[in-house]
Amino acid sequence: MSDLVHCIYASTATRDLSADELLALLARARVCNAALGVTGMLLHDRGNFFQVLEGPEAVVARLYAHIATDPRHHRVVEIIHEPIARRSFSAWTMGFARLDEADRAQIPGLNDFFGAGHALNQIDGGRARKLLEAFSAGRWHRRVQVSDAPV
Repeated sequence: MSDLVHCIYASTATRDLSADELLALLARARVCNAALGVTGMLLHDRGNFFQVLEGPEAVVARLYAHIATDPRHHRVVEIIHEPIARRSFSAWTMGFARLDEADRAQIPGLNDFFGAGHALNQIDGGRARKLLEAFSAGRWHRRVQVSDAPV
């Protein structure tokens, strides 16, 4: 049996981050994740983050504990933490995409949630799975930044 898990969480930035600050955050995360054997993706929308971390249980648990105490964000909510058979983002130390209004309106099963003014930091487990499925099915892949190019 594999020791792999994924941890899905949402949070809210304590202040607006500039494009340069987001780029620096991503660069550091990618280096750290590569060293730890962690893969995943990060969505950003209106100051809120939705992140998937994949890797060995102990490593992901330590990384999430560190992330949860980072003062750059608050309202950190672990939505799902469970074993997985294989990675969904094996090629990405940290894929990144920004959501916009058009994206939010077109996600099956989530358009009503976002249409009611809810944000990523208010998402529940069922909706998190729908968002993950939409992403895994290819939504936003054309816009995913997987390198340190400008965001």
